[in-house]
Amino acid sequence: MTVLWVLISVGVVSWCLTLVLRRYALAKSLIDIPSERSSHSLPTPRGGGVAIVVSFLLGLPLLTAFNMLTPTVFYGLLGSGLLVAVLGFVDDHGHIAARWRLLGHFTAAAWVLYWLNGFPPIELSGVAVDLGWFGSVLGMLYLVWMLNLYNFMDGIDGLASAEAISVCVAICLVYWFTGVIELVWAPLLLAAAVVGFLFWNFPPARIFMGDAGSGFLGLVLGVLALQAAWVESRLFWSWLILLGVFVVDATWTLFTRLIRGEKIYEAHRSHAYQRASRYYKGHRIITVSIVAINVGWLLPLAIWVGGGGSWIIGLIVAYAPICWLAWRFGAGKAESESRNN
Repeated sequence: MTVLWVLISVGVVSWCLTLVLRRYALAKSLIDIPSERSSHSLPTPRGGGVAIVVSFLLGLPLLTAFNMLTPTVFYGLLGSGLLVAVLGFVDDHGHIAARWRLLGHFTAAAWVLYWLNGFPPIELSGVAVDLGWFGSVLGMLYLVWMLNLYNFMDGIDGLASAEAISVCVAICLVYWFTGVIELVWAPLLLAAAVVGFLFWNFPPARIFMGDAGSGFLGLVLGVLALQAAWVESRLFWSWLILLGVFVVDATWTLFTRLIRGEKIYEAHRSHAYQRASRYYKGHRIITVSIVAINVGWLLPLAIWVGGGGSWIIGLIVAYAPICWLAWRFGAGKAESESRNN
């Protein structure tokens, strides 16, 4: 019952902070003005994701005090999350050069891996393989990519928020079915923090998340997947399956743009979800559809893999239709190419 009150309190704090941040953004003219590379049509305040950061980080010490989160995971999330959120907050208010942002992201990833004792062993053909120093390098690349891909996917109303909530609730069901209930608390805390913000961000959004929130969410989700992998290796693949829509769309779009010789750090609106929102003339239908994919398609596969099914088959079956959707909507292609296809 105590934990339930913690979750409710975190959601209420997030709701209230978002309201305060919205008024602050309006007062300071922190407004996203629509352009030809935007997916929205009305000027909208930004930076509301700070409410998610603050409410989640306030709840972490309580989970730790109740022995529902280990001190190592607590310190890893706290230090890295604060660094990423501060970088995003400063960037929302002005601009930080890409190289300095990236340096900060790798520093945050290194901090997490230090507290988690590196990248967890990965089970291959029934054998746990410790990747050693290479695993640490792979872990940093993984966390930095998770952080940035979440930023890339925060482009239409409610999508990043709904993804975080649905994935966190879904992984708790995976934990329940696989008998590792002790891992549910951090995902539930994150979901509660995002629910309060989603009230203001659901289409049509009254405030945007901003880099502080999206980068923070990507990092935390990545860390929680590593935490689970240290308990049971196959749960890492369950996380990757549940995050499949974001992983496939962001990765497919990035490589398509690289092949086309575009500057990948420049703003664009060529992700599959952005093209789909224009095709269907609305953000809500895409946000709701992706939640439906997570629950109806990816969750059963994540449970199957978490319960001992082949992670290779699980990933292929999960990702194949999402790859088709990325191709179908022309993810990463120029507007002219998309119209001609």
